[in-house]
Amino acid sequence: MKVVIAEKPDQGATLAKPFPHRKRQGYIEIHPTDVFPEGAYITWAVGHLFQLQAPENYESKWKKWSLEDLPIIPIRFQYELQRSKAKQFAVIKDLLRKREVTEIIHAGDAGREGELIIRNIISMSKVQKPMKRLWISSLTEKAIIQGFESLREEREMRSLYFEAYSRACADWLVGMNASRVYSILLKQQGMSDVFSAGRVQTPTLALIVRRDEEIDRFKSEPFWEVKANFQIGGYTYDGIWQKDGESRIQSQELAGKIASFCQDKPAVVSKMNIEKKEFSPPLLFNLSALQATINKMYKFSPKKTLDVLQKLYQKGIVSYPRSDSQYVTRGEAESFPEILTKLKEYSPYNQWIPTPQGSLLNNKRFVNDAKVSDHYAIIPTEQVTDPKSLSEDETKIYDVVVRRFIAAHHDKAIINYTTIITTVDGRAEFISKGKQILQEGWRKVLIQTEKEDEPLLPPVKEQNKGVVNSLHTKEGKTQPPKRYTEGQLITLMKTAGKYMENDELEKVLKQTEGLGTEATRAGIITMLKDRKYIDIQKNIVFPTDKAKVLIRAIGQNVLASAEMTAKWEQRLQEIGTGKASAPEFMEKVKKLSSRLVQNALEESRTWKFEDLDTDSIQRTKGRKGKGHSKTSVGNCLKCGGKVIDKGKFYGCSNYQSTKCSFTISKTILSKRITQKMVKKVLTNGKSDRIDGFKKGEKEFSAYLSWDSHQKKIQFQFDVD
Repeated sequence: MKVVIAEKPDQGATLAKPFPHRKRQGYIEIHPTDVFPEGAYITWAVGHLFQLQAPENYESKWKKWSLEDLPIIPIRFQYELQRSKAKQFAVIKDLLRKREVTEIIHAGDAGREGELIIRNIISMSKVQKPMKRLWISSLTEKAIIQGFESLREEREMRSLYFEAYSRACADWLVGMNASRVYSILLKQQGMSDVFSAGRVQTPTLALIVRRDEEIDRFKSEPFWEVKANFQIGGYTYDGIWQKDGESRIQSQELAGKIASFCQDKPAVVSKMNIEKKEFSPPLLFNLSALQATINKMYKFSPKKTLDVLQKLYQKGIVSYPRSDSQYVTRGEAESFPEILTKLKEYSPYNQWIPTPQGSLLNNKRFVNDAKVSDHYAIIPTEQVTDPKSLSEDETKIYDVVVRRFIAAHHDKAIINYTTIITTVDGRAEFISKGKQILQEGWRKVLIQTEKEDEPLLPPVKEQNKGVVNSLHTKEGKTQPPKRYTEGQLITLMKTAGKYMENDELEKVLKQTEGLGTEATRAGIITMLKDRKYIDIQKNIVFPTDKAKVLIRAIGQNVLASAEMTAKWEQRLQEIGTGKASAPEFMEKVKKLSSRLVQNALEESRTWKFEDLDTDSIQRTKGRKGKGHSKTSVGNCLKCGGKVIDKGKFYGCSNYQSTKCSFTISKTILSKRITQKMVKKVLTNGKSDRIDGFKKGEKEFSAYLSWDSHQKKIQFQFDVD
């Protein structure tokens, strides 16, 4: 008889579904079948049942946070059972120890963490019986049966376990030592909060903080543009003045002179260029690409996308969600015609099926066995489902996955890009750009409503003559870099901090050397939120003063280096494929932990945080990750009570007792309002001048001031 151990209860139930079975307490009994002639027991973990032990379990002196005891480096790492999961571990252990059980089937998620979770359970149960590995990329009944009929040998996945174990130990070492040394040293500077630091979370946070610093340093400058409307023959079109490829003019006076010179003057089409470009269908999805796409379309957080995708996977209607590949194997591609046929039954997919390409078998853009490691791309399975039968969130994600899959079977998109140079009175040059879609191809599936920012230009020809119809000057301001969205943050982690648009990724990412893995990136962003390092407002990521303090303290230390962390991630992947040594890697991590502590001690002498609101960075009691600093930032201007941080705004602590409604939002017209600004208002009745408020396309500067007559915060402006 065999014991099958899944990673979660619902996955255990899904694995049992194709077979006659009976539910028991904590496991399912499979009756004898062709696949299990003697029957089987299917049981499950509840995620990680075990965790690495706390420092004090190795040495009692490590319970106290002390600089003298750093770095903390255990001789040998040990795991301990989480109390809340002891009951399920007892169930699994009893099943494994049954005399009739002769083989264990490891059925954790087919990835690194799944490998670690189940092997830890087996190891801690102290049962030594032959083990096989179930390795499947979808949870359809067909895939489950095929998987059990073609189990892998345990030794094939052993290196993956070494990778996951090394990752866990490395994260423990770096996180424990870095968090303690920075928390202790920053407490000496008056900040009593815990400053969590880590191998992946800290370089990710550094990317966010450094973008914020770029924005703060940016000085907006005004510029002007001259735009003209031309009448050439029977056609009209617009153009913008340029010289040497630059259209921005630094003074309003010069812009006015150019406009006056061109008014009512003759114009001629001096140059016309048409460039035809072909665009192949986009690659299939891996998790990072899907998270970035869904965030852009629906503003879902990466964690929400992964959670919903996991539900679709457990229903058996999409393939394994944590995949890092955008390709499929030939074997998988053979099932695509069947999937398309089933999708044709449902709207709106029926309008795009049958597809121009009936098969992708010989298309290496999508089908490439060499580029599929653990799992193939995220695609719909042959267990096709009517999207209308799913929840709203599930429908959105399933639809995006299905459309990308269908688009892969469509032709290239072909677009003509037209550039016209119009010369006015032989001297002033204007440029006009437009495009014309010659063949829509895959765009008809993926791009339903796109604003065409480049208009269709008329069919004028070189040397066609006409006149300037009208002219106007337009004032603009140079814009600072934009803050990241959560979706862009996922892409940044994937590319180790190199910012690029999604369509460029396939050219650059020959192999992944990013921060974290497909499975962990969403969790890292959630962790940064929970630890009050970042605040998400309307999908925009803002760093808190706590984040700025930590990253400034770390400085140029390797802990904040995205490039270095990416190299560590690559080495871990090499351990997973048997190309690198886990013990050698761990020795380097131990040396790194010692160096991190030493660097922090040396650099702490020169830390300066005068421009940051360090008074607000204090530890608060309450539910983990839920509390906000209850330290007063000043007296309420309405009732005299205390103003405290209430999450998305600062508000009066007397609201519960007197209903005092005094509040100041943390974001006003796209501008982040810091505690330092609020303190100034509460103390002086008026803030310093704040730059960067935005209303529509206009940006302006103002003061926040208290109107004692109307009893409210309002804008105050400089008088010219």
